[in-house]
Parts: sequence; structure tokens; C-alpha cells
Amino acid sequence: MRVIASLNPIFWQGGPLTIRWYGILIACGAIIGVWMALREARRQKIDPDNIVDLVLWGVPFALIGARLYYVAFEWPFYSQNPGEIIKIWHGGIAIYGGLLAAFIVTLVFTHQRQLPLWSILDIAAPSVLVGQIVGRWGNFMNQEAFGAITSQHFLQSLRLPPFVIQQMLINGHYRQPTFLYESSWNLLGLIIILILRRRPGLLKQGEVFLTYVMWYAWGRFFIEGMRTDSLYLTGSLRISQILSVVFFLVAGIIWFYRRRQHKLPNYL
Repeated sequence: MRVIASLNPIFWQGGPLTIRWYGILIACGAIIGVWMALREARRQKIDPDNIVDLVLWGVPFALIGARLYYVAFEWPFYSQNPGEIIKIWHGGIAIYGGLLAAFIVTLVFTHQRQLPLWSILDIAAPSVLVGQIVGRWGNFMNQEAFGAITSQHFLQSLRLPPFVIQQMLINGHYRQPTFLYESSWNLLGLIIILILRRRPGLLKQGEVFLTYVMWYAWGRFFIEGMRTDSLYLTGSLRISQILSVVFFLVAGIIWFYRRRQHKLPNYL
């Protein structure tokens, strides 16, 4: 196979300003996600301005939540290096922290604006998936969120493009492309959700969001077990796997409880 140099994680650098591919990809995922949410909001007769306002509040708090989550579980390092806490450009954010913060903001926002919570969550869920799909390619550019040591032959057997295989050559060893596994899992989930929500009478309000939670949590549990950079609660307990189990069970219980206890409106 022709040797290809690893991709540069820096898109552009001039003086003190550095623009990284990670930031560009995150921004692209956010733009696509917002566009999707605005279209769906109009279809459901919800003022798109509410979605824009929610994004303006949710994104900053999601970034803060993602950073604080990471710092909390790497506290032995940050307690000795407090100046590093705000240096998010040095790496260190966690998606679950961002999702939890965004969910709290959504609860407060919908309450204050008297908006239907489940409808807003249904609108947001596919957009969040898009952000996760694209964002994992930022991890690819940074050569992070990878798995255990593997062989070049194994990566070739997956029919991966040469540039992906070469980017998985990290510190002299080929690594499992767990970023790609998660991005692909999320893409499959997005396709399924978009198909299901268009079937009249199949889903009830709130079930697009609950499907997203269960789908993502199920895949993340297994993919997290393959990663080598996990955050640990204690010993061998990976915090993301614990949260995946909790979120999957809670979402499933809410789904079945709502179906049994309430006469729910169909997803529009």
C-alpha cells in the first residue's frame, strides 16, 4: 500500500491564531444540525426563532458541561494544574457532559417559554446525532478516541480508505478506529430515526428523542469498551459505560411507562 503521511490537525495557523480541523468539523456539524432542526420546527408549527434561541443558550453551556465533566474525572491532574482547566484548546471534553448540560438548558428554556418539552426534544435529537457523526471525525483528525493496537491487515480488511488507515498509525502502532465505529453507528441511527418518524402513527411525541437516547447509549456502551482513553469512575469502571446503561434503562422505562399510562399524541 502506498505510504501516506498523517493528516495535519491544524487547518490554518497565523501568528497567535490557530484554526484546527476539530473546530471546523464541530462547527459544520452544528450548522447542519441547526438547519435540520429549523426545518423540522417549521413543519411542526413551532416558531424557528425559539430553536435559534435555544441553540444560542444550549451550545455554550454544552461546551462548559463537556469540559467540566472531563475535568471532574481527571481532577488529580487539574487540581495540580488549575490553569489548564480553561484551556479547552489543549483537549479534554466529554460528550456525555455536554449532553447533560444541553438537556438541563432545554428543560429550563422550554419551561420559561412555555414550549412543549417532548416536541422540542424530538426536534433536537436528530440534529444532535448529526453533530456527533461529524464531530467524531474531529477526533480522527486529532488522532484521538482510538482503540487497542491492531494490524494494518485488519484495517485493510475493513475496506477503509488508505488515508483513514494511515491516520490510525499512532505512536508506531495501528489502532482500532473507534471514532469511525461510533460515527457509523450514529449515522445508522440517524437514518433509522428519520425513516421511523415519517411513518404516520408509529411514534408518539417524545419517542424520537427516547429512541435516540437508547440507540446512542447502546452503541456507546460497547464502543467505549474498545477505547483506550476512557474516563474511569474507579478501578475498571468506565464512567461512560455506566452512564450508557443508566440512560438506556431510564429511556426505556419512560417509553413503556408513557405508553401504558397516558394517551399520547402521535409524532407529527
